[in-house]
Amino acid sequence: MEQYSCSSCGKTHQLTATIWKCDCGGVLDLVKDTPKIDVSTWNNDPNSLWRYINTMPFAKDSKTWESVTLGEGQSPTIVLDPSEPNTYVKVDYMMPTLSFKDRGAAVLMTKAKELGVSKVIADSSGNAGTAIAAYAARCNIACDIYLSDETSPKKIAQVKAHGATIKEIHGTREDIALAAQTAVNEEKVFYASHVYNPYFYEGTKTYAYEIYEQLKQEAPDTLIVPVGNGTLLLGAYYGFKELFENRLIEKIPKIIAIQAANCAPLVQAFEKGEAIAVPVTNKGTLAEGIAIAAPARSKQILAAVRETKGHFIEIKEDEILQAREQLADKGFYVEITSAANYAGYLKYQKGTNEKIIIPLCGAGIKSS
Repeated sequence: MEQYSCSSCGKTHQLTATIWKCDCGGVLDLVKDTPKIDVSTWNNDPNSLWRYINTMPFAKDSKTWESVTLGEGQSPTIVLDPSEPNTYVKVDYMMPTLSFKDRGAAVLMTKAKELGVSKVIADSSGNAGTAIAAYAARCNIACDIYLSDETSPKKIAQVKAHGATIKEIHGTREDIALAAQTAVNEEKVFYASHVYNPYFYEGTKTYAYEIYEQLKQEAPDTLIVPVGNGTLLLGAYYGFKELFENRLIEKIPKIIAIQAANCAPLVQAFEKGEAIAVPVTNKGTLAEGIAIAAPARSKQILAAVRETKGHFIEIKEDEILQAREQLADKGFYVEITSAANYAGYLKYQKGTNEKIIIPLCGAGIKSS
């Protein structure tokens, strides 16, 4: 039987459609061994993230994904600028709903369909909600998405287009999550959370596998990644860790994590040497995708950055806007949160010949 284990107290739980956290309040991880990676099998499946299904905790003969996929994955990794040949951008906004969140949503909703779920609830700053709504529609599963009443109208329009019921909440990102979690517990339905459900990370870890393939079976030296709840950072870390444990790469890339200065609990925890981030007050940032004042998986995020000998960089609001303009001048029109990531790259002191990957997480048309 598939099981979860609590990252706080270690208690194990059977995987069901309604469990989403431990009795102690801790977040859950999948109980599993490191998958054996056979690169030679990757070309047996379509050119999408499902070419890596043998590394995910699905039955070997599982074909549920075939009726769920929207063609997510295999986003291009290209040189940022001819003058910087060792810096690459991975254009993950070239996804079905225009953000990297499709990676996790596709895998999570495939598991929900396998479990026979009839309704899901999710909370989001926008992109995860859009992705869950799209894949829920694909699965013919009812879906409620909890969003801030200040969410970008373009993201709200995307969610509505997929037929999800929108619950607009006035308050902080944490207030929105609490409202969704209360509804999950009251209705006893599946919590399609990109934060709490570890199957989401089984999707985002494919980010690392793709980079490995696109760099001709090598890992970059450094990954510069925006972080709020850590869904991409942790997914990429898990993916590279699995490659490392299979002896396919010599080291896990250094993780440089980017936060907006106006909402940077992880920066503060890292600088103080703390293992868990203390919640902060969100002073307001344009980078709504990483405006997380109390990240539930802060312990795991901080550990991943430290283990890879990485660090954090915080970005001011004017730096975010300037970076967005500079990326657009290079042909990349990204949403504001992705621009914060590029602003971090501009402040990063890179070494000679250091091979760097910069995720471009969301399309510019999602932002005002």
